[in-house]
Amino acid sequence: MKTPSTPQPGTTPQPRNQPRSQHRDQHRKRPALFSGPTALAALAGVVSAAVVLAVAELIGAFFTARATPLIALGSTFIDFTPPWMKDFAIATFGTNDKAALFVGMGLTILLLACVLGIVAFRKWALGVAGVLLLGAVIVASVVTRASVKPLDAIPSLIGTVAGLVVLRFLISKLWRTREWPEVASDLGAKEPDRPATSRRAFFTASGITAVAAAAAATGGRLLSAARSNVAQAREALKLPVPAKAAAAVPAGVQSKAAGVTPWLTPNKDFYRIDTALSVPEIDAQSWELRIHGLVEQEVRLSFQDLLDAQLIESHVSLTCVSNPVGGNLAGNAKWLGMPIRDVLKMARPKDGADMVLSTSVDGFSASTPLEVLQDDRDAMLAIGMNGEPLPLEHGYPVRMVVPGLYGFVSATKWVVDLEVTRFADNKAYWTQRGWSERGPIKTMARVEVPKSFAKVAAGKVAIGGTAWAQTRGITKVEVQIDNGPWTAAVLSAEASVVTWRQWSFDWEATPGPHYIKVRATDGTGEVQTDKRADPVPDGASGWQSVMVTVE
Repeated sequence: MKTPSTPQPGTTPQPRNQPRSQHRDQHRKRPALFSGPTALAALAGVVSAAVVLAVAELIGAFFTARATPLIALGSTFIDFTPPWMKDFAIATFGTNDKAALFVGMGLTILLLACVLGIVAFRKWALGVAGVLLLGAVIVASVVTRASVKPLDAIPSLIGTVAGLVVLRFLISKLWRTREWPEVASDLGAKEPDRPATSRRAFFTASGITAVAAAAAATGGRLLSAARSNVAQAREALKLPVPAKAAAAVPAGVQSKAAGVTPWLTPNKDFYRIDTALSVPEIDAQSWELRIHGLVEQEVRLSFQDLLDAQLIESHVSLTCVSNPVGGNLAGNAKWLGMPIRDVLKMARPKDGADMVLSTSVDGFSASTPLEVLQDDRDAMLAIGMNGEPLPLEHGYPVRMVVPGLYGFVSATKWVVDLEVTRFADNKAYWTQRGWSERGPIKTMARVEVPKSFAKVAAGKVAIGGTAWAQTRGITKVEVQIDNGPWTAAVLSAEASVVTWRQWSFDWEATPGPHYIKVRATDGTGEVQTDKRADPVPDGASGWQSVMVTVE
């Protein structure tokens, strides 16, 4: 029978089986998903991504704005957005849809950067492959944008290389961090010929790099602003006197109900829905419009040609096809421009042509029926809005304004190309994505006061709002309280059939919850339909219902 051996002095007993605590200690050697080194690897990825974007922003100041990664990626995302998602974004965020997109992109980039940092820490080769793949996606997004040259990919390429260098620098510091020597050893990443470092050194390096990235991004934006003189040129532009001035606005166009939106929408309040994440800055002196396709003669117009033309001025209400029932994506302004019918007379469309495909400098296109641009509704190439040059975000230097059609088939901003063609041969930007080819504006009325879910005092309550049926006009607006009879509202004065018309209604309110409905009748005698329809594919329809509580 063997007796247990006695350990010699100065030696440590060696048990046959390792204690469970030692197993746990060895298990802790490898980084858990969000343990110390792994979390810092994610941070390294985030800092490196910031460097990619900041360097590209700085260098991009010398290139087109659409060459920066965020703008290119966001624009590409918009291009592939299905109609239901676009409708959801606009319905949810309204004119803040672009801000929401940037927030979503920022969160996505943050998540991807964390993953790439962790992958690079655990397997450097895979991390490099991931960064290069992301860089390739960014470059592809840049070079496929409209009006972008191959050289415009340079900011993204340099930014990707800079981000990769920073990622290597920070990951190397993690590999050499003295707090986790066993982690680096297990990953095969220890560099024994270099001194160990500390987490404090890693945080210092990360912080300095992040500050430098922020400075580079800010410098890029300031440099871009300093290099651009488009805004200054717009402010210095003096609009010519129109050959045909807008008709005088009659007295009494504003609703008598306090709180109804102004009849003339100020430029700063006019809704903006388009596909441009970065507002194009176009030098009016170099701007040119090409009219071609099924025409007898190709025509090219400069901005000076428009200034010298017989310009017209007109009040026109515009409406976005994404406007929900009761929505605010509509506005009324005074526009100055050259009649598109005059432009088409120069080109002389050929027999068989039935559509004009207008294209923006950012690649957006709209399909407008040819006859609409040739009739007497005064569709125009607008250069002025409410007595001043077009604001940059509303299409400076030139945009299209077409009464009676939703913007997605007519209101091309920053327009640079008109192709006379056929609906059978070409499809526009949103038509390719499931929207209708033609977009006549539907008859619509909305309640603006009181607001939905408002609480009002019993007695006389002023109800008011706006109605529109561009090119047909509004002849009647009716209000219904709960399930009572439809009662005619008081119409404000009508400026023209291409502008909206406001209305008011005095209601003797009794205590309790009540529902207010409204409907309009257009100039043809057609009553606004009660059939509910979503904006896709040709505009929303239905009666708006507002719930209020009378106290």
